[in-house]
Amino acid sequence: MLATMERLEILEFAEKLSEQILQSDVADHYRECLYKLNTNAETQEKIKRFTVMKDRYEEVQRFGRYHPDYKVVMKEIRELKRDMDMDENVADFRRAENELQDLLDHVSVSISRAVSEHIKVPTGNPFFNSGSSCGGGCGSGGSCGCS
Repeated sequence: MLATMERLEILEFAEKLSEQILQSDVADHYRECLYKLNTNAETQEKIKRFTVMKDRYEEVQRFGRYHPDYKVVMKEIRELKRDMDMDENVADFRRAENELQDLLDHVSVSISRAVSEHIKVPTGNPFFNSGSSCGGGCGSGGSCGCS
């Protein structure tokens, strides 16, 4: 495959766009929140406790409510999840993650619309999926009528 000037320009543009995204305030905030999430000992302890209980939960789920520890594990997993979700660092990280995903969705939709209005971009955000009956990337092989 020969490299044409048009392809080189597209590659340069893509490189500049990725640099702009990486240097954006949204990406900086995401990295800051990720750092706080990973370095806060109390937050990490909550995540660790939840992860350990999640393993027990998955084992209990194999047998359902017939497992002897079903009620105890179900109650404890909900409490640990709530405790972890209410942690300031986890909440900040999730908000920053959603903001970054929103930015990437906007960029993806803008690029696809520059090429064609008929390109489906699986954003997972109903705001972007107004032209599709399935909400983008459904993977059903067209059985929903979106193809």
